[in-house]
Amino acid sequence: MNVISEADFAAAVNSRSKKPIYEKMKNACIGVAGLGGLGSNIAAALARSGAGRLVLADFDTVELSNINRQAYTLKHVGMKKTAALEEILKEINPFCETVSYETRISEKNCVGLFEGCSVVCEAFDKAEDKAMLTNTLLSENKSVIIVSGSGLAGCGRANEIVTRKISDRFYICGDGKTDVSDGDGLTASRVMVCAGHIASKVCEIILKSN
Repeated sequence: MNVISEADFAAAVNSRSKKPIYEKMKNACIGVAGLGGLGSNIAAALARSGAGRLVLADFDTVELSNINRQAYTLKHVGMKKTAALEEILKEINPFCETVSYETRISEKNCVGLFEGCSVVCEAFDKAEDKAMLTNTLLSENKSVIIVSGSGLAGCGRANEIVTRKISDRFYICGDGKTDVSDGDGLTASRVMVCAGHIASKVCEIILKSN
């Protein structure tokens, strides 16, 4: 296995940018709520972009049915998603600190779980969980920014997935309408497009911050 120094990793991250970005990304603390198709791919993208600290939270286990859209591989089936994703992220970027919480995120614990995060990515499946996390964090943490996913089911139509600014502290990525119940299920390509939108918005927020 090649031994890569952080200086080499930083140089690689900066190599395709006119401005150095690694220092800002390294100083960022980002939360990912839910480590399924959206969350696992968001976290992988942020780690590749040089994120310094990722706070990961999920209670679930990797299942074979997850492999068609989530960042995990067959060897991770049966593992807790927190542990499996930490393993993946360390292989991508060993200089990214990961803090994992193997727990179900609730109204009572979400503020404490993501304390210190400047941005939190909402990556839940259910509408009620999305609303709970967004409403609680926005009302109880006056500085955090939420980037959420909504509408990413089906196949094709990738150009319909967009990023919308709802307020200065709340963005939604997706087509805003499709659901698994529409009949086309979930495909890796469309889920990853939405995850890319979320990760891209997070990077923009961090890199354009003071």
